[in-house]
Amino acid sequence: MAGGRGTRFWPQSRKKNAKQVLRFFGERTLIQQTVDRLKGVIPPENMWVITNGDLQAEIRKQLPEVPKAQIIAEPAQRNTAPCIALAAQILSDLDPEAVMGVFPADHLITKETRFRNFVKAAFRAAESNGVVVLGLQPRWAETGYGYIEFPKNVKAGEQTAIPVTSFREKPDEKTAKRFVERGNFYWNSGTFFWRASTVMNLVRHHQPKTATLLSGLPSLKSKQFWARLAEVYPLCENISVDYAIIEKAEKVSGIALDDIGWNDVGSWEAVYDLAAKDANG
Repeated sequence: MAGGRGTRFWPQSRKKNAKQVLRFFGERTLIQQTVDRLKGVIPPENMWVITNGDLQAEIRKQLPEVPKAQIIAEPAQRNTAPCIALAAQILSDLDPEAVMGVFPADHLITKETRFRNFVKAAFRAAESNGVVVLGLQPRWAETGYGYIEFPKNVKAGEQTAIPVTSFREKPDEKTAKRFVERGNFYWNSGTFFWRASTVMNLVRHHQPKTATLLSGLPSLKSKQFWARLAEVYPLCENISVDYAIIEKAEKVSGIALDDIGWNDVGSWEAVYDLAAKDANG
C-alpha cells in the first residue's frame, strides 16, 4: 500500500514526492526498502503496488524490477479497505488460490532477516482461509496505534499464529499504560495475510456496496478496466480495513513479534531519532 500523501513531512513531501518515495536512511527510499526486504519471500514479479496518480510514475521509476502494469493508481483515495479489496479482486481473477500479504510501503524495519521469518510463517498460516495479522511488541505506551489483544500466555517471537482475543482502537494514555503492563497487548502493524478469496468473502459480507462495485469490474487485461475503475472506485465506502472487515471477522490469528527494528517513521522527530548524527547532533 503506497497511496498516502505523507503530509507530515512537508515541506519535503509533495503530492508527487510523498513520504514513501523519499530517502531518509541511506540511498534507498522507503518503498524501495520495503521491496528489498520482501524479495527473499516474494519475487518482484509477484509484487503489486497500489498508489495514487501523483506517485505512480515515480514509483515505477524507483521499482524497475516490479512489472509496470502491477503498479496501479487508485482513481480516488478511499482508505485501506477498498485498496485491499481492489488488490484481492485483481489477484483472485488471476489466481483463485492466491495468498496475499498486505504491507505498508513507508515503514522502516532494520532486522530484515528476522522480519522475513515472521512473514514466511504468516503466509503459511494464511493458507488455511483465515486472517493473520502481525503484532508488534510495544516499546512504550503509544496512544497513536491500535492494539491487538492476544491470550495471556502469549510469548513474543514465537513464529506461530494464535487466535486474537480482540482488537482495541487507539487508547488514551492511561489505557495504553495498562495495555503495556499486561504484556499481552501488541501494536497493530497494519500488515495482514490471507487468501484473496477470503478478503473478497469478508468484503461481500461486511462491505456489500464495495464488493458489488469491484466485483463488476472487467478483467485487468480488458481495455474497459481503467474506465470502469474510474467510475466505480470513488463510490466505494471510505473506511479502513480494520473497521471494515478485520475487527468483524470470525477467524483472526496473529503472530506476536519480538524486536524487528520497526518504526512507522511518522514524523520528522522520528527521522531525527533514527538517523545517524554528526558530532553536533
